[in-house]
Amino acid sequence: MKSMNKSIIGVFGSEESMMDALCRLMADNLEPTEIYTPYPVHEALRALKRRSRISWAAWFYGFFGGIAVLAFLYYTAVIDWPLDYGGKPFNAFPSFITVTLVLIILITTIFTLLTFSVRAKIYPFKKAMIPDERVTDDKFVIVYDADKFDREQLLASLRDAEAEEIIEKNIV
Repeated sequence: MKSMNKSIIGVFGSEESMMDALCRLMADNLEPTEIYTPYPVHEALRALKRRSRISWAAWFYGFFGGIAVLAFLYYTAVIDWPLDYGGKPFNAFPSFITVTLVLIILITTIFTLLTFSVRAKIYPFKKAMIPDERVTDDKFVIVYDADKFDREQLLASLRDAEAEEIIEKNIV
């Protein structure tokens, strides 16, 4: 059975008002559970001091994928099935470059996508959890777990931060 979390949601009409509110709320030690925006707002991630390590994962996938591709090409062309055609040396490294670059891009893309999907818990047929449908259109939403903060202080802080609307609801 899925657990229900009581949440307090502040709805804002613009990126600027949401960022001002976020800075005010963070100054009051009210760190949100999540922020939902209609488009990426990188300043919000910086304000929350959250960083993604997915670029490091992508670098490692590309590096080790490149080593694996070069090892495979060397093994197949030089060790397992060496063919002498046209006077070409067995280890014709320049002929491996194009294939290696294309496969590095493919390996990095596929494994980074899989890593992102696993970390974000995105899988086929999963019902999306959207706290307010308007966030997909033009609203900016800050979500707080109601159990972690004093309810009255949080509601007062959201009102002081000029939230257009404050909603209390259970989020699955």
